Amino acid sequence: MSSTETPTQGESPQPGARGLKARVDSYFEITKRGSTWSREFRGGIVTFVTMAYIVILNPLILGGFSADQAAVDVEGGWLPNEQVAAVTALTAGVMTILFGVIARLPYGFAAGLGINSFLAVSVVGQVTWAEAMGLVVINGLIIVLLASTGLRELIFNAIPRQLKIAITVGIGLFIAFIGLVDSGFVRASGANSPPVQLGDAGSIATLPTAVFVIGLIVIGVLLARKVKAALLIGIVATTVVAVILEAIFKVGPSLGTNPAGWNLNAPVLPTRVVALPDLGLIGQVSFGAFERIGMLAAVMLVFTLVFTNFFDAMGTMTGLASEAGLADKDGKFPRLKSALIVEGIGAVAGGATSASSNTVFIESGAGIGEGARTGVANVITGILFLAAMFFTPLTQIVPLEVAAAALVIVGALMVAQIRHLDFTEFSSTLPIFLTIIVMPLTYSIANGIGAGFISWVLVRSFSGKGREISPLLWVVAVGFVLFFVRGPVEALIGGGAD
Repeated sequence: MSSTETPTQGESPQPGARGLKARVDSYFEITKRGSTWSREFRGGIVTFVTMAYIVILNPLILGGFSADQAAVDVEGGWLPNEQVAAVTALTAGVMTILFGVIARLPYGFAAGLGINSFLAVSVVGQVTWAEAMGLVVINGLIIVLLASTGLRELIFNAIPRQLKIAITVGIGLFIAFIGLVDSGFVRASGANSPPVQLGDAGSIATLPTAVFVIGLIVIGVLLARKVKAALLIGIVATTVVAVILEAIFKVGPSLGTNPAGWNLNAPVLPTRVVALPDLGLIGQVSFGAFERIGMLAAVMLVFTLVFTNFFDAMGTMTGLASEAGLADKDGKFPRLKSALIVEGIGAVAGGATSASSNTVFIESGAGIGEGARTGVANVITGILFLAAMFFTPLTQIVPLEVAAAALVIVGALMVAQIRHLDFTEFSSTLPIFLTIIVMPLTYSIANGIGAGFISWVLVRSFSGKGREISPLLWVVAVGFVLFFVRGPVEALIGGGAD
């Protein structure tokens, strides 16, 4: 557990306490998990702060301010930016609260970045946006079915403990890499070798990246000194610095053309605070994709969505449970089945609102690092997302570079789980290594899990340890083989993208 704070008198119910507060404490197991009300509130706020960028980024991926700079579907349709922002905040708020109340775990929900990019780049060139969201709904229904029948939990239980720990470590590297890239500390070099480089032309030459470094050091020192609310204090303090520096130097956002600018949003005080949400995208769903592109092509798209959604979420939940100290020696955590079912509902809800599939966010690790251990933190995060529908200008104050510093810190906390891995036997060392390294290098949790599964069953089997492998793990490994070669398969059946 990342925090050493212990419950104190006045923060948690004493034996024999009565009333609403005591019942809520008992239901969410706040005291039982060694948490406090103040930790949960701080954790919920920090999770929202590190996730709030999705209200800005998701509309830029799925929508636009005009047709000429939006992802246009096969019929020329596009999603207005302000409408996507509204449904993004709404769905994230509702699903985060729902997950917190039912699963009672501190995992924030929002539109998954992998799936929304897949929809915008690969799917809407073949179908309409309504039909694409129909495929997302079908994907969610399949996941709910797999979870409610217990099959998803069986797959989870079939994963060896060493691979579960490797998934946690891999996610730690992945989330740190996301932070380093979002901050501009690591950038594409534009060359074949090396593909990435330090900052701009090999040096830290931009103000936003310098702010990231400041935030990283400030939060790191606060955590090292065991300061309560270290992440929240660090984020707020660095944001204030960013606002002051932007007011002085007027760097502005990058907008894809200014490499020295802020990656997503410039930290400036908004001219207006309140904006009424436009929820016109709710219910804009069609299941006509099967008729438009054919059954096989549509099935392959659904297959890709299910595999990505299924294993990204499973891997994220595993990593967060380990970081929160809620997982047992086999990697299981409380109310696993409920968590898996609600996660599937998030995909259905995301499709129904045109926000894209909603899933567990690895940024929840920031709230866990602040001390969150229960669903109370989720309720706080969810309420803030619902408020964000009306206060979207305020969500743009915290620059992505500041949130990125928190992500790198959380990544460091999660990578610490590597101490529990056994590298003495190479038949497990190679799958463990591939699981860890493939995640950040391919920017995908599912890819890392797939590489680990396939190499585990093959290397362990040919090393004489095949009897130790669950038959279900073999089935999943074969599924991942199909997942990895889906491009040629889609092209073969005429459903691949140009």
